[in-house]
Amino acid sequence: MKTFPLRIGTPDGLLFDGEVERVKARTITGDLAILAGHCNYCTALGMGEAYVVLEDGTRRTASCIGGMLTMMGGSCHLLATTWEWKEDIDLERARKSKEKAEEILAKSDIDEKTRNLAEAKLARAKVRISVAE
Repeated sequence: MKTFPLRIGTPDGLLFDGEVERVKARTITGDLAILAGHCNYCTALGMGEAYVVLEDGTRRTASCIGGMLTMMGGSCHLLATTWEWKEDIDLERARKSKEKAEEILAKSDIDEKTRNLAEAKLARAKVRISVAE
């Protein structure tokens, strides 16, 4: 299968730089897979499972939370707010974060800001748990 160059980075630095057969990520409008030869494209990333298929067919899965993806001139750049490879996710920490967010959301006397923050933390924890399991 044909390959193309992919660079994955976060504000903390470069996480991947190499040739891949495919990259799949959740965008703000749904899931998107990029293959070699894809037209020029730019989109905002949503929150969900992502994966990269390497030259040898190996699939690496990750949790991706926000960012941008561009495919320009045959080269793909993915700048994620958060990108965690499956093997790097602390499952126990994600479960505790989920429980804490659920406890906050179970309270009836929380303000809107606290509710919104807890809902965001819950969503991130669910993505991490889903990817790690």
